[in-house]
Amino acid sequence: MVKIGVIICDRNRTCTGNKCFKAINERDGAFAGYPKAEPIEVVGWMACGGCPGERLESAPADMKKFGAEVIHLASCYLAGYPVCPYLEDHKEYIERVVGLSVRIGTHPMPANYIASHTAMGDWKRDVAEKWLKDITGSAQDSEKYDSTNPNFLKQRSS
Repeated sequence: MVKIGVIICDRNRTCTGNKCFKAINERDGAFAGYPKAEPIEVVGWMACGGCPGERLESAPADMKKFGAEVIHLASCYLAGYPVCPYLEDHKEYIERVVGLSVRIGTHPMPANYIASHTAMGDWKRDVAEKWLKDITGSAQDSEKYDSTNPNFLKQRSS
């Protein structure tokens, strides 16, 4: 069993986490690399606390106390406009100070977000493309997580 913590962008602090938990259960997006036979336990779910990361000093350390082996900085760090300007700082702090590995992303980026950010050009401008590989690689998954799609929630991983 792998134990993870998830930190979400404070812009989404009221998020229910449905897409993230769906991705964990179905091993989509950033969770595709985890073996389907190995359970994933979420030991913590917390918003960063707002720019520049008010809860960054306490949340990952608390998650580590509860057994977290890796922290996922949720897909919302990249989904919002603009992209979180502190993403690299958060990753570096958690890895160097807390001593946990960090994965960028959770659920696949929905197709409507990909279209919007491509049109805006902000992912390219903000050099975010390097963080998107695990959550934008499958067009099928991006469609499946697009809540504007009329077939949303009807599509499942095989």
